[in-house]
Amino acid sequence: IDAPNHFYERGRSLDLLPADTLVVPLVVIDVSARAQSNPDASVTVADIEAWERRHGRIVERAAVMMASGWESRIKDAKAFVNADASGAMHFPGFSREAVTFLAQARQVSGIGVDTLSLDPGLDKTYAAHKVWLATGKWGVELVANLKQVPPAGALVFVGAVKVRGATGGPVRLIAVW
Repeated sequence: IDAPNHFYERGRSLDLLPADTLVVPLVVIDVSARAQSNPDASVTVADIEAWERRHGRIVERAAVMMASGWESRIKDAKAFVNADASGAMHFPGFSREAVTFLAQARQVSGIGVDTLSLDPGLDKTYAAHKVWLATGKWGVELVANLKQVPPAGALVFVGAVKVRGATGGPVRLIAVW
């Protein structure tokens, strides 16, 4: 998990995240079909709106997680990082526009990805990270088993440790439905 102070010194640290933002409804947006043919795919506002057309408006305080299918590469570090000859990484993430939309128009508690970063691998500026964490919310990376969770109707428990001043750390995510 990354806490808001991961990029911002004045941001909230891990121990100061409110408990009611860590036990929340779970939304899973599946971009795996697009990510299979385009490893640089991003969750977009259009993806969020398409999810809402099928499942209804994202409820406030929900956690929104991207299922890209990338976890299938976890046992092969080279394939997981997916760096090209120049060293640029290629894996899916959230677009800056999508996280801005989720923070401002949907008031969600946190976001998550099944990749190394909230940002697509090509983004060396960490735009999604910076925009998202500046809102005072958390983000989780390397989330496993998202394909086993329904796109709507689950509750996720984000087991963040309470370490004073921590910018992040390991978590145990448990989804129930």
